[in-house]
Formats: sequence, C-alpha cells, structure tokens
Amino acid sequence: MRDFNGIETSYQVLRNGVKPSLYPSEIFVPQRVRTAVFPVAGLGTRFLPATKAMPKEMLTVVDRPLIQYAVDEAREAGIEHFVFVTGRNKAVIEDHFDRQFELEHTLEMRGKTEALGELQKDLPSAGRTSFTRQQEPLGLGHAVWCARELVGNQPFALLLPDMIFRAKPGVLKQMMQAYEETGGNIIGVEEVDPKDTASYGIVARGDGPDSGFRITGMVEKPQPKDAPSNLFISGRYILQPEIFTLLAEQPRGAGGEIQLTDAMQTLIRQQNFTGVKYEGKVFDCGSKIGFLTANVVFALDREDLADDFREQIAHLLQ
Repeated sequence: MRDFNGIETSYQVLRNGVKPSLYPSEIFVPQRVRTAVFPVAGLGTRFLPATKAMPKEMLTVVDRPLIQYAVDEAREAGIEHFVFVTGRNKAVIEDHFDRQFELEHTLEMRGKTEALGELQKDLPSAGRTSFTRQQEPLGLGHAVWCARELVGNQPFALLLPDMIFRAKPGVLKQMMQAYEETGGNIIGVEEVDPKDTASYGIVARGDGPDSGFRITGMVEKPQPKDAPSNLFISGRYILQPEIFTLLAEQPRGAGGEIQLTDAMQTLIRQQNFTGVKYEGKVFDCGSKIGFLTANVVFALDREDLADDFREQIAHLLQ
C-alpha cells in the first residue's frame, strides 16, 4: 500500500478496508510492530579469550547479560515475539530464556524469593521466542534476512544486543511513539563527536523535530568532511518487510558481507525513513571501553550498589 505521498508502506485502514488514497480524510494507523529480531550469531572476536566458549551476548553488565537488556527494552515497547538469529556455540542463549527447574526449586526451598522472582520476570511467556541459525558469518544484513520466515510480511523491530542504553522510557519505546505517528521505517540516532563519524553509519537529517525527523540519506563511515551530519545509527531500527526482498538481491559489500545499510539505502528511495534522536545514552558493549563504561554507569545507577561502589572508585583514584 502507498501513503498519500506515493510512498510504499504497511498500514491498517480503519474503515471498511478502503485504501486511504480513495479517502484522503480517512484515519489510518501503521500496522502494529509485534516482532523483534536479535542478531546474536557474531563471534565476539574483540573479547577473546572470554568469548571462546561463551557468547558475547551473555557477557554481563553488573549482573545481567547484554541480551537481557535488549529483550527487556523490547518487552517494554510492546514486543510479543522475540526472534533470535543464532550461530554455533550459542545454545546458552536459548537456555537463558528457558525455565531452570532445579535452580528454581532450590531457590524456593531456601526461601530466596527475591532471586526467584528476578528469574521468573525475565522469562518471555511460553511460545514467545523463536530461534534460527545464521550458518555463515555474512554480516548483519544476512542475519536479518535469516529471520524472514519467522517475521513474515509485517514490520519488525531490530535490536543489536551489543548496544545497550541508559534511557527512560527505553529507546525502542520512544521509537514506537514516532512510528505510530509516521509509519514507515524508523532509525534511532544519537550525536557523536564530528571527528568520529568515520566509525559509524551517519544519517542525513531533513525536516522535523528530534522526536521524529525525515531521513534523506545515510552514509556508512564517512570522513568528517564528507559526513552529512553527526547523527549516528545506534543499533535500533523499525523496518518494513520489503527489506527482506532487497537483502535477498543485495550484492555483497564491504568485507564480502551483505550490508543492511546498503539495503536501507535502496529502500529509502521507495519508503519513508524517520529518525528519532532519542533521550538517553548508548554504550557500545562490542568494544572493551564501552563495556567497562557501561558496567560503571549501570552499577552507579543501582541503589544497592552505588554508595559502596562509588567509595571503592574514589579509593582507587587516590
């Protein structure tokens, strides 16, 4: 279906199934986003030897694995179906989102109700998780394409678990609010020092407020003099299902991989893309500095840890 500007998108019409183009005053809303995709097949080479036998997504920030932060963010935003694109040696992720009967029984018998409650509230409901394999490391675009049959012909959220956020409400929930207004495709962005644009995908900003502005283009890792802005793509997306067709036809790009950015650059010629400069801060836990920083920040946010931890930091810095 096309919107009033001729842009292809997915909508639910609110009266008699009549296309909005026939009734310009007709009220209609974007198709609801119910599914989120989590690419978790990466090898985690930057954290070797820690990730030789353990998935990088299970590295902990304070006492929660990275993947749990992403799932919690998705659940807060109203996601109902959690799709994990995994690889070899990632079975522990599936185990993490399953019941642990012996552990639960032991906690119950020992009266550790708080710990038991924490375990139970982290679990998605039965039948809400799906797992599929990315059998070759062919890039983020290929990982997304591997989820096509589980997602189907509906819009979906895409969350990169390496990137965790200190934000209230969560970043995906902020993006959902923009999606309800605009439909189409949504990308979460944050400002970066202009001298560092060569490390990120950068969007070109069009008209609109921080909470929802038109994206007119995107460039992968531009030099500062060539960057269209200092707004970088921070690992949160809402995408329309047409991206799967483009990924299937996408030639391999940098590093012989199928690049998601290349497919989005094609899709932007057919559909609207909206940027959300969210309220919050991202931590790139795919890098050691980002991971260590996140541990410090999230620990200082914890009432049960902050005072003692701050005292220990001050002592170390003397």
